[in-house]
Amino acid sequence: MNQPRNFSLHGAVDLGARQAAAQHRQRAAEHSPAADGQPGPQSGFIIDVTDETFNTDVVARSRAVPVILDLWAEWCGPCKQLGPILEKLAAEANGAFVLARVDVDANPQLSAALQVQSIPMVVAVIAGQVADGFLGAMPEQQVRQWLGQVMQVTEQLGLRPGHPGEPAAEAVPGAGQAMPGYPDALDDFGPGAVYAEAQQAMERGDLDAAAAAFEKILAASPADPVATMGLGQVGLIRRVEAYDQAAARRAADSRPDDAEAQARVADIDLAMGRIEAAFERLLETIKNTSGDERDTARKHLVGLFEIFPPKDPRVAKARTRLSSLLF
Repeated sequence: MNQPRNFSLHGAVDLGARQAAAQHRQRAAEHSPAADGQPGPQSGFIIDVTDETFNTDVVARSRAVPVILDLWAEWCGPCKQLGPILEKLAAEANGAFVLARVDVDANPQLSAALQVQSIPMVVAVIAGQVADGFLGAMPEQQVRQWLGQVMQVTEQLGLRPGHPGEPAAEAVPGAGQAMPGYPDALDDFGPGAVYAEAQQAMERGDLDAAAAAFEKILAASPADPVATMGLGQVGLIRRVEAYDQAAARRAADSRPDDAEAQARVADIDLAMGRIEAAFERLLETIKNTSGDERDTARKHLVGLFEIFPPKDPRVAKARTRLSSLLF
């Protein structure tokens, strides 16, 4: 549990399964820790996550603030000991991380994707990837120490989350600083405020507002790298949310030379944190196709590169291989 690993959540759930899961969640809510007088989910930094909301509430959110996943079940005694500790620490952190509670019985896709074998199970998701975790109930002091390590990793990765609605200057590139090259139309609130507006929209899952903010920055400064990455992330999330992920994987498996089919699965892998797998899928498509199919795969891959900082080592490695395939 201490080594970083990637994970994948994919596959459609039929209507019967959705209905059964919804009924189970309702029963779980009636017997949840909150119903028993323990602290319950709080708006903002303590949330309940389902198979259907995982992409937005965990993966997308974790690119701005670390998300702590608490995997539990209503029948689990140790879960009822650990849950209130996590909720207390999340309330104290006041937005430095988000606590996302997952009922494993009601959300079988998540349980399978995270390879849940025993609960309680707690994992930290940072920048779209599982970074660390532990199994079983731990005393509050040990949980605090573990969270401290998670926040250190968060700092090392360049994520510096502030409080909701009040981002720290370090959390948003350019916040609180005068930046040249912006027209008078931005002077009333400053470019830093536009970055903050975009980040806050991403954190609450408002993709339209986030895209509008990033587009406003790019209209004034077309080469802005942060806005380019942000708009790329918005586009990725929108595409993935529109896919039937199980059907997309079946199509990619049955049509290995179909660049659009491979691009859809690359999107899904990337959104799930399987970054190198996503790049490799498109590189292999470029290697094994020609003409329009090859060009489609190449353009999609280059578009995915824009979601990352230019010096990201995974991007650099993929660019080097792309060059060797093209030239």
